[in-house]
Amino acid sequence: MRKKILVWVLALVFVSVLTKVAIPALERQKRDEIYKQIELFSYTLSVVESEYVKEVETKDLIYGALKGMLSSLDPHSQFLDPETYGELKVDTEGQFGGLGIEITIRDGLLTVITPLEDTPAWNQGIKAGDKIVKIDDELTRDFTLTDAVKKLRGKPGTEVNVTILREKEQKLLDIKIVREIIKVKEVKEAKILEDNIGYIRLAAFSERTAKETKKALADLEKNGVDALVLDLRNNPGGLLDVAEKVAEFFLESGQTVVSTEGRRLLQNSVYKAKLKKPYLEWPMVVLVNEGSASGSEIVAGALQDNKRAIIMGTKTFGKGSVQTVLPLGDGSALRLTTSEYFSPLGKTINEVGITPDVIVDEAEMSLSKKKSRIEKLFEDIQEGKLPDEEEDKDEEVVIKKPSWETDYQIRRALDLLKAIRVYNLQGMQAKK
Repeated sequence: MRKKILVWVLALVFVSVLTKVAIPALERQKRDEIYKQIELFSYTLSVVESEYVKEVETKDLIYGALKGMLSSLDPHSQFLDPETYGELKVDTEGQFGGLGIEITIRDGLLTVITPLEDTPAWNQGIKAGDKIVKIDDELTRDFTLTDAVKKLRGKPGTEVNVTILREKEQKLLDIKIVREIIKVKEVKEAKILEDNIGYIRLAAFSERTAKETKKALADLEKNGVDALVLDLRNNPGGLLDVAEKVAEFFLESGQTVVSTEGRRLLQNSVYKAKLKKPYLEWPMVVLVNEGSASGSEIVAGALQDNKRAIIMGTKTFGKGSVQTVLPLGDGSALRLTTSEYFSPLGKTINEVGITPDVIVDEAEMSLSKKKSRIEKLFEDIQEGKLPDEEEDKDEEVVIKKPSWETDYQIRRALDLLKAIRVYNLQGMQAKK
């Protein structure tokens, strides 16, 4: 018995010694490989500095190498020089200069996530999913996001020409856009549509969005709203924590909003709602489309998986990764993808998107009607005109209405909420 115990102890000691020897050996091998690559980089840098046809600043070479390294990882990781990093900080505060589009790289092409409403890009007809193949006659095939941002931004009042590939229509479009200072209004609209059904449209998730949404919800509640349409169409996202706070307004305390997973334990998290008095009684429809991305997908996914709202519209963009901005000593920064986020039921969003519960394509409703001869006669008499006997045909008149009344997706959302009301009322009566 003692011999067996001694053998086991010796075996454990032997394995332990082997492990302690093997791990440092692996670490040394990895470290040596890194040193070799650094030597290669250093040698290449010195050769370019001494042999290249023109003199080049060392900083420019280092910055170029960093840009290439980060862009090789995924479409959203970037090296930000001090100027670009400064612009990024302005972006999250809700005001910046440019065209008013959110962009990414998809399938190797510069792609519009969405144009922000009432901006130059929006007014010139840029759409979510458009591929920007040229900027001022320069092909964008090898552009990084940083390259594209620098080309598209400029002084207010200056022009930029972009060539757009619109795959659905199989068209190449040349569009001239005049740059402006872009001011993002987070809550674009907050009002009662009809029958006490409220409507809130969020354009982005920046620093003020949660506060403005809270105020809008309180105002609607005071005015007797008992159902809600939350419009996240063409909302490109923004700050992750702000999207989480917006979702919290509609979820019970303790329900999962979103989870993130990365390589490091610190990057794994589960965010749960913790608001004491959320809005739980209102039936809800959330409108989304292919321009809904990132934070919009977090909110839609949270409300869908927790069965708190019906998601309506078309499939979202599918931008479900988390970027962490890491400032560097010289004023530059790394924008690095550190984790991906998942809906409460563990569904991946990145490159997949949110599929609505009810698919409804965008369309404009026609609200024209025939004006009868009697109506026409009455108007003529009021204006002092004599009736024209030859005018026996009804006249077609286009009735101009507020935009929401001609928005097919909003009309469908209203119909659905009204149907839910009837269903709930019938259920209450059946219980009696």
